[in-house]
Amino acid sequence: MSLYPKILIPLLTLMCSFNALSAEEKDLSEHQEWLKSKFAEQHKQLVPIVAVADILFACNKVNDQGYGGYSLDILITKMDKAQLAGKLSSCLGDESVSSERAINYGLLGCFSDQLNDLPANEKSERMTLVKKAINSLSLEEKKKSFTQCVTDQSISYLQ
Repeated sequence: MSLYPKILIPLLTLMCSFNALSAEEKDLSEHQEWLKSKFAEQHKQLVPIVAVADILFACNKVNDQGYGGYSLDILITKMDKAQLAGKLSSCLGDESVSSERAINYGLLGCFSDQLNDLPANEKSERMTLVKKAINSLSLEEKKKSFTQCVTDQSISYLQ
């Protein structure tokens, strides 16, 4: 008996499983694109709110501004935009919203939200990796990553 069939069958099985995964990823991507197009205007208005909330969430956490334990969900869906902006301005002090420090906070906030479904210890481990990755990126790469993260994150807040 030749080795060819013994190797070929597992190889074909493996290839089929990769194709199934890419099809699932494609379906998810198509669904996200459908959501974006269906809710384009709402998504466009939500993105800056989510970005500000992400920055405030991490800034507050790092600097212990005493704003209480606001979750990102509360900051994004319940807090008035003017109040959100005021709290962010207070937390950042003289820093601009587009400063590297603010972008770093935004990345931390966004990834923290996206990792919420993980157990606490696993989330903590992943956030440590996120912090290391942030430190290795240029400002332009951080801005690009933050924009992509917020764009994706905003989809989950569409109503």
